[in-house]
Amino acid sequence: MLVAGMKMGQAQAQAQAQQQAQHQAAVEQARQEGAAQAQTAAPATKDVTSELQKLADLHKSGALTDEEFSALKKKLLGL
Repeated sequence: MLVAGMKMGQAQAQAQAQQQAQHQAAVEQARQEGAAQAQTAAPATKDVTSELQKLADLHKSGALTDEEFSALKKKLLGL
């Protein structure tokens, strides 16, 4: 029983580490996309809408926290 419990704990730790890595990758991708858009003079409304949808999808999936979503949304909108 102890060995089974340890294996479950290891599996949970691995799953959590993988989820955290995915989260960090998603945040970094969103930051890079936001920086790329900030460099353009006047992003088209369609592009902003598309990026907002991507951020919303990441937030909905749990890849972005409420705070990260709000910060990236404000940055995207230039607020």
